[in-house]
Amino acid sequence: MEYRLYNGECCLKSKGCCSRYTNKLNNYDYLSDIAESEQVTDYVEIQFKNTRKGYYLNNNKIPLVKGDVVAVEASPGHDIGTVTMTGKLVLLQMAKARLRPDVEIRRIYRKAKPIDIEKYEEAKAKEHETMIRSRKIAENLGLQMKIGDVEYQGDGNKAIFYYIADERVDFRQLIKDLAEAFRVRIEMKQIGARQEAARIGGIGPCGRELCCSGWVTGFVSVSTGAARLQDISLNPQKLAGQCAKLKCCLNYEADAYMEAQRNFPSREIPLETKDNVYYHFKTDVFKNQMTYSTDKNFAANTIVITAERAFDVIGMNKKGHKPKSLLPDNNEQQTQPKEYQDVLEESVSRFDSIIKKKNKKYRPNNEKHYNHKKTGAKK
Repeated sequence: MEYRLYNGECCLKSKGCCSRYTNKLNNYDYLSDIAESEQVTDYVEIQFKNTRKGYYLNNNKIPLVKGDVVAVEASPGHDIGTVTMTGKLVLLQMAKARLRPDVEIRRIYRKAKPIDIEKYEEAKAKEHETMIRSRKIAENLGLQMKIGDVEYQGDGNKAIFYYIADERVDFRQLIKDLAEAFRVRIEMKQIGARQEAARIGGIGPCGRELCCSGWVTGFVSVSTGAARLQDISLNPQKLAGQCAKLKCCLNYEADAYMEAQRNFPSREIPLETKDNVYYHFKTDVFKNQMTYSTDKNFAANTIVITAERAFDVIGMNKKGHKPKSLLPDNNEQQTQPKEYQDVLEESVSRFDSIIKKKNKKYRPNNEKHYNHKKTGAKK
């Protein structure tokens, strides 16, 4: 029998991986059904609590599949983790993480035994209480830090304390107090606000799982320039995620908008006509339209034109000519596409008259008909 973890809980499976297996930063191995892929390498990706992952060497040639619970080498003792990937894709993940197999890779000891699972569950049950007590100890020492999570090693001999701090913290006395209180080896690991959100998890405003806890492994700096490029309102409450930082998804479409901006003239160039000078107000990338205003600070006498028309006016201004209006020569303002379109060509009730005529044709309209029908008399 083999032990497997599903949604953080251990159960027994004889072989194969249950389809209910889900985990944070879960990767789809699209080469799992190819036998040759498993024989390429002995390196295996192991995931521990939340988003902590590691790569280990299966030098004992233990047959492993996704979801197996294994005991791996740690310092000191051993740790308990779940197999999340095997085969050729592990090498690609290691190259992405820039790991050196000859130096930084530890070994897989064995598949987890019942006694290993018992120790693992006992250690895991103490994590929440340890986190609460450690916060009180740090508060009593007057340290400006927040302990966001605690993770015990699989054998219970070591605990990792994840904390957030804006400034450098001297936690030498804290380590002594924690070691005395919990009787384990202490490791302090500083993380950022985004890493904390990834470990805790949650649902974003889009209705899906947070990207940082679902698939994002590396965090890239996000600036308000990405929001300006996409003409998004600079509202801090709208732009900030659950980590109180700018949302990572602001960078997803920034490159596409930057590519689309090449088809538009510079926003800094004003358009001159015989009557007014127009300044850029906003750009609609999807409709290929630009809105200009006679005032720099707010919308006044706005006119909507296409990017081609804006290029034409700029070319005319460079030659010293000023058109009568920003609109084309026919002085007809360009039609804007409708925000919505009624897909019904006719009224919804267009069939009602036909139904009434049919009902009127087959429905008796006097009581004499019913009386004749009941008595069997002829009409």
